[in-house]
Amino acid sequence: MGFRSALSLIRPVNCAMIGFAVIVGAFVSRPAAVSPTQLALGFLTGFFICAYSMVVNDVYDLDVDRVNRPERPIPSGKATVREANLLSYSTLALGLGCAALSFNPLAFAVAAIYAFLSWLYNSRAKKTGLPGNLIVASSLAIPFVYGGAVVGGAIGGSLLLMMALTAFFSGVGREVVKAMADVEGDAKREVNSVARSRGMATAAWVGAAFFALAVLTSWVPLITGLANEIYTLGVVAPDAIFVYLAVAIVAHHEPASAYRVKKIALAGMTVGLLVFIGGAL
Repeated sequence: MGFRSALSLIRPVNCAMIGFAVIVGAFVSRPAAVSPTQLALGFLTGFFICAYSMVVNDVYDLDVDRVNRPERPIPSGKATVREANLLSYSTLALGLGCAALSFNPLAFAVAAIYAFLSWLYNSRAKKTGLPGNLIVASSLAIPFVYGGAVVGGAIGGSLLLMMALTAFFSGVGREVVKAMADVEGDAKREVNSVARSRGMATAAWVGAAFFALAVLTSWVPLITGLANEIYTLGVVAPDAIFVYLAVAIVAHHEPASAYRVKKIALAGMTVGLLVFIGGAL
């Protein structure tokens, strides 16, 4: 397996987003206690466990990708299942190893739960549809919680909780819409997605509802006075994106439109993360 194929399996941009979410969680939870070493280990833990999840997803989704994404490394023959498995074991070990170096039992437990949920979703829960969407979306919220845990902060703090919930709801919305784009391939693996079990129109409304919930929770820090000026000004951008996506997927709920919405949703989540970073300063 070549270097480019390994990067494609890992999806480093997605993993970096998870790593930065850990850093945001640390700053929001206990800014005075943050150290460069904790931030580095926290970022690497999030990055590598996310990488593990990405690779495992490609292994279990091989039959689906042969239909939906034949250009992916494994179905295209650029990487074998054995090579992908070795990469997943390596990234999991690196992620848990970095968590262990924090010498914080709570933080290690959160990291282990994150890794377990990643395996559970890909191996079993993905076929369940919406429950599986909820599990995979939790991987977007857990890094904020892990960031709080790794610095010994209050992981249930109001601002941290709202950031985690906003990430969670936007993640569920994207997962529901993503399944709309993958409906043909999901039939190969008998994935009971909302789109397959309830129809594309229903899935569009469910996805739009979760996008709307993400917008609502993002405004709680503004209403309660927890947000700083950067967050207050910046949150308008990702919220506008998710409002647009909610309207777009309800208006046009065919697979091609769902594919566009899921791509734009990732951009909206990236913008949202930048706003969270500003809110943590």
